[in-house]
Amino acid sequence: MGRAPGRVNLIGEHTDYNAGLCLPLALSYATTVRATVRVDRAVSVRSAQVDEPWTGTLDDVGPGQVEGWASYAVGVLWALRESGWEVPGVDLEVDSTVPMGAGLSSSAALECAVAVAVADLLDHDLTPELRRTLVEACRRAESEVAGAPTGGLDQTVSLLASPGSALLIDFRDGSTRDVPLGWDDAGLRLLVVDTRVSHALVDGGYAARRADCEAATAALGLPSLREATLADLDRVEHPRERGRARHVVTENARVEEAVVAIGELDWTRLGTLMTASHVSLRDDFEVSCHELDLVVDTALQAGALGARMTGGGFGGSAIALVPAERADAVARAVDLAFVAAGLGAVHHLDAVPSGPAGIVA
Repeated sequence: MGRAPGRVNLIGEHTDYNAGLCLPLALSYATTVRATVRVDRAVSVRSAQVDEPWTGTLDDVGPGQVEGWASYAVGVLWALRESGWEVPGVDLEVDSTVPMGAGLSSSAALECAVAVAVADLLDHDLTPELRRTLVEACRRAESEVAGAPTGGLDQTVSLLASPGSALLIDFRDGSTRDVPLGWDDAGLRLLVVDTRVSHALVDGGYAARRADCEAATAALGLPSLREATLADLDRVEHPRERGRARHVVTENARVEEAVVAIGELDWTRLGTLMTASHVSLRDDFEVSCHELDLVVDTALQAGALGARMTGGGFGGSAIALVPAERADAVARAVDLAFVAAGLGAVHHLDAVPSGPAGIVA
């Protein structure tokens, strides 16, 4: 049975598809997939969280053929077959503790759990090289079959994470390295607040932001926004595209500073960078919403060192780095703020840096 974790992104948002830097960590919340070989070409997907199963054949799992949640699962079968694997007909049984629509990458957890389950079914060892092959297959499943043009952050951390660490990903050269997180020893916790404002990356807002970044890159005549500087941005005439590019350029710098702050155990500096990231996502990239802003503002007022939205935006979750003794107070303050604003209840989770996808008994 394959198991793959969800994730939160500590900092480095909307930079992956701009050849930038990201610093996500895997969560203890995960998706499991039991894969059973069939003797025909049929494929079925059933989930403990979704009433309606999906059924079809291996001929029905490609781009433009599947809609909804099952596209993330069966799209992996298509991508693996495209890469040369002899994938048979299978029955997939899914279960998950990753909240759907919370911006914690339930989609990538599903993709990666399917990928490792099928790899195990075909007797492939999960070597570092194979894990990177699976990252690409899962990314293709999400972008080409499910229709969400993501950059690969979620799949990378789900398959390559290490317990107790964040994963620094450089999307210019594909390199990764572990960044050990010592905030437990400093008496800190990373809280996740699911606003329960559901988001979906296939709704169009994500693709529009990516298109703005591509337009800004073209205006600058650069290979990617990774090569851009703040001084370059004066050459981007369209104000909206200039704002998108400004976020990416400053966010890459914040990731670099965050890695240094973590190495120096400077948690106050890390918190400041997280909050600055949120402001940039809110104002320049325009992917926040009232509920996410309310979580961030309330957490900071209640004693968080830093807070920001995490994930693609337009809903989902926010994170807050808080002293452990203030964690309950911060959570209560957020709850009360949502009541006072006439909003629905939020869901609180702990972000425990966890290990990568793998096979479980």
